[in-house]
Amino acid sequence: MAGFEVYSEVVGMVATNCYFIKNTETDEMIIVDPADQAALLIRRIDELGGKPAGILLTHGHFDHILAVKALRSQYNIKVYIHEKDEDVMDNPMLNLSGMWSTPCSAHADVLVKEGDILELAGFRIKVYHTPGHTHGSCCYYFENEKFLISGDTIFFGSYGRTDFPTSSQRDIENSVRRMLSILPDDTVIYPGHDSYTTVANEKRINPLAP
Repeated sequence: MAGFEVYSEVVGMVATNCYFIKNTETDEMIIVDPADQAALLIRRIDELGGKPAGILLTHGHFDHILAVKALRSQYNIKVYIHEKDEDVMDNPMLNLSGMWSTPCSAHADVLVKEGDILELAGFRIKVYHTPGHTHGSCCYYFENEKFLISGDTIFFGSYGRTDFPTSSQRDIENSVRRMLSILPDDTVIYPGHDSYTTVANEKRINPLAP
């Protein structure tokens, strides 16, 4: 198991958590959901002494992708997203920027799917397809480190909205219940907004708990 640290920066108009997952042995770093304010994120990466190795996206909404192009260019790294959300990040009406912000789009280099294992920055990461907030939402499980990047699928005591294009209330109910059922209770959950939580805590307080 690699030594690791998880850092975060809250950025953008809806206070999105951008995560920096650093391998403390090699200084390699994974960037998760670079939401906005690219210059700020670059400064933070430099302060942390990180060597970016890739960008993981939990879904394609604008408030998770606005700094993707700048960071990809700055560090010459690949962008990963679930194959079913490629259309969301590419389409301003699906990624909501066409309704709430300046229309934008972004493109991924690697399309992932349910069950994929990513070997990145010294970490072994399992991809779970968790549709509901969008049809291609996914979670990234760092198996050895025992934490989950949940995006807008699971929040502290809550879950993502399902009133957007490609959303499904039935799907998110199934996704949240599945994740809380299969992951160990001591798994730490890092969501796309608000505070971190654990599987055990969500089993107690989440309205969609199994």
